[in-house]
Amino acid sequence: MNKYWHVIGVGVQNNLTYRFNFLARTLFGFIPLLAVVFLWRTIFADKAADATVATFTLAEMTSYYLIMTIADALTAVNEDDWQIAADIKDGNISQFLLKPVDYLCFRFCLYLSGRLTYIAVAALPIGLLIFCLRDYFGLPADGLTFGLFLVSLIMTALLQFLLSYTMAMLAFWVLEVSTFIFMLYAFEYIASGHMFPLDILPPVVKQALYFTPFPYQLYFPVGVYMGKITGPVLVRGLVMQSGWVVVA
Repeated sequence: MNKYWHVIGVGVQNNLTYRFNFLARTLFGFIPLLAVVFLWRTIFADKAADATVATFTLAEMTSYYLIMTIADALTAVNEDDWQIAADIKDGNISQFLLKPVDYLCFRFCLYLSGRLTYIAVAALPIGLLIFCLRDYFGLPADGLTFGLFLVSLIMTALLQFLLSYTMAMLAFWVLEVSTFIFMLYAFEYIASGHMFPLDILPPVVKQALYFTPFPYQLYFPVGVYMGKITGPVLVRGLVMQSGWVVVA
């Protein structure tokens, strides 16, 4: 394991070289979040104080996007798929195939180092955002709910990485993988609950999406955190999420 700890250390050092990029990306990433919050405030403006949209009140909707942004920051893949595809296309992957280093573990260590660096740099801005929106930021109902959220979040990170790794492997067969990656990202953006909670969709569409890996990439852990997903649905969701991780 020593070589993989060393990879994580080197990855953190490389990422810290461009720490301003992480900070700038975090700060500008808040702009879409604030825009969405103001949009939903406008939608709820003409409604009663306790009105709901797809079981979400205004406070819950704001909390959803805030928690979703944090979860996305903790698990999102940052150009790993592009780098893997470049290693394959340029032939750099051959050096790993000739050494006692598992390429999948190597890339996962770099993914972890990127997330650790991002968290370290973005902790202060995210903390300030939570403080400013503290009236809308709720805590889980109990410790068990928070523990299940962490378990789901870890599987979300694994699923995010493994799906990106899988898409990058297409570089063995096609010269340019960018089209496939953009197609996947475009569908993920909607089907993972990034654009809006999946409760807004028709029940048939929502149930159909649950048989794909996309809801488990963001919507499911956020729903667990907020107490929107409980009981048998929660257990079934965790089983499905772990199954998709194994498949990926």
